Amino acid sequence: MKLANYVYGQWVEGAGEGTALTDPVTGEALVRVSSDGIDVAHALEFARTHGGAALKALTYEERAAKLAAIAELLQAKRAEYFDISLRNSGATEGDASFDVDGAIFTIKSYARAGKALGAARHLKEGARVALAKTDVFQGQHFLMPLTGVAVFINAFNFPAWGLWEKAAPALLAGVPVFAKPATPTAWLAQRMVADVVAAGILPPGAISIVCGSARDLLDHVNECDVVSFTGSADTAARMRTHPNVVARSVRLNVEADSVNSAILGPDAQPGTPEFDLAVKEIVREMTVKTGQKCTAIRRILAPAGVSRALADAVSGKLAGCKVGDPRSEGVRVGPLVSKAQQAAAFEGLAKLRQECEVVFGGDPDFEPVGADAAVSAFVQPTLLYCDKGLAARFVHDVEVFGPVATIVPYADTRDAIAIARRGHGSLVASVYSGDAAFVGELVPAIADLHGRVMVVDAAVGANHTGHGNVMPGCLHGGPGRAGGGEELGGLRALAMYHRRCVVQGGPAVLDALSRDAVDAALLGA
Repeated sequence: MKLANYVYGQWVEGAGEGTALTDPVTGEALVRVSSDGIDVAHALEFARTHGGAALKALTYEERAAKLAAIAELLQAKRAEYFDISLRNSGATEGDASFDVDGAIFTIKSYARAGKALGAARHLKEGARVALAKTDVFQGQHFLMPLTGVAVFINAFNFPAWGLWEKAAPALLAGVPVFAKPATPTAWLAQRMVADVVAAGILPPGAISIVCGSARDLLDHVNECDVVSFTGSADTAARMRTHPNVVARSVRLNVEADSVNSAILGPDAQPGTPEFDLAVKEIVREMTVKTGQKCTAIRRILAPAGVSRALADAVSGKLAGCKVGDPRSEGVRVGPLVSKAQQAAAFEGLAKLRQECEVVFGGDPDFEPVGADAAVSAFVQPTLLYCDKGLAARFVHDVEVFGPVATIVPYADTRDAIAIARRGHGSLVASVYSGDAAFVGELVPAIADLHGRVMVVDAAVGANHTGHGNVMPGCLHGGPGRAGGGEELGGLRALAMYHRRCVVQGGPAVLDALSRDAVDAALLGA
């Protein structure tokens, strides 16, 4: 079966044989995808003129109601999406839930939040600005929805959540969506879009999807579009310098590589709640989605005197995690999504081993449960130890996108800060400490290089939402090598799909424009 593309308000099958999507456990070809022959320029223009116009005719609360209907539909088909996740991504039930349920939860969050914007169609920002000696001439800042398309070029690891965490705020803003999911796992994203289209929830052109190569997509975006990319820093660099993107100053949002840290405070000694909470979270981040999360823990910073005990504790927990075919009983850790990703992980792991000691995993003869190692895409969870600190190179620069993490001992708070910052920009750092002085010094010193900092102590306990769990009400993104982008953060995400403009005129003009506006301060509420 070849998956069709939804463009110009219709389903169009790409030309040629296409690319096979496979089961990463068995190697079986499942479906094929192709974007050959798709008129991307026409697809984008159709989305702008038909989908965009129809969405902008609706109020924010009406768009929010459509998001609620999408969430209800996806919830009803949840079991089907879990099956595709298992077959195409090798996802365990927990992995599929992380992706699919996370997507549904995010859509529901924006459906609820959007109601607060009411029967408006744009946003009014701040008080009026006096521009004359009397009130005869004034200025008012507005945030107007873009008349272009939200183009999403997504990563392979979250085919469901990666689509909808971007699409929900775009659709709420009144901007049509054009999705280009990563090829290896495109099936789930395509099925979800197909179900939404079949249900007739959105007007034609409000959502489009192309599976396969992006081809000349960036040649046809314009100054009113937004391009949001999740993937490698190398690809992001090419997108930033694309001639059309540069010439037309296309708004580009990027989430790229991230060597995220978990940091134990000096008080997180063995036997303390903070130590135990850190061990639990490290193991979870190494095993959920088989470590294939942009937010996963890659470096574990621990006081030098505690680091070996931490390595023993984490290793002991990893030893109890059964790795293999998710269809087999008791399996907790599945494969990577493809043989190509497995090869990339092995290549990165080889670099790390040049300056690290393997304390768990790394067995070249590792045999997954219920699977043939020769045809499957498994990587054994691997814990490394590096005592070189800032002198290390690969530990701070290489992100192995799989179940791999490295413990790095630090001497004091200043050393911990320097090591954390050596990641040159990360999506998240988590801190496990009840030491107010340590937290008070550490967090401000690393905050400008992290999109999110999660602090866990005994009082928080197990109530935290997780190092790698992105909540729709909180910012997702990071500076530097993490891409410099921002997503989610509640209604703040709508700012990406609006353009600030000041209108100067008389009170009657500004009153008329303001009648269809809601206070932009609600975006930060």
